[in-house]
Amino acid sequence: MPSVSLTATLVATLAGFALGALWYGPLFGRAWMKATGTTPDDIRRDFKPVRVYGTTFVLGLIASYVFGLYLGPDPGRAFAVVLGAAAGLFWVATALATNYLFERKPITLIVINGGYHAVRFTLIGLAFGLLG
Repeated sequence: MPSVSLTATLVATLAGFALGALWYGPLFGRAWMKATGTTPDDIRRDFKPVRVYGTTFVLGLIASYVFGLYLGPDPGRAFAVVLGAAAGLFWVATALATNYLFERKPITLIVINGGYHAVRFTLIGLAFGLLG
């Protein structure tokens, strides 16, 4: 049975949450809303925080845990960070970009969302490199 650090999984998940708050808040929130064609009122309308944040947290736990499985035990800090950055940039961001191109989404949205996941998976790698 593979061993995954639950501490690293939880820290990685919380790091992704904190990054999301900054990324889609003060850093790129306005540009993201413009690229998605939404307003603050649109976002607040019918917003169910427990469902949205709860589901996001569970999805983050799953992504972090499975990435920990992929890394294996004691992956080493540099290896884990580089693999996290590569996964975020070359797997997640390129997958999003492929969909967005066919959906005719603006390049700004590709950069914002792809960039978030590139940094997020780098943080996940760092958590496992330090705590895994």
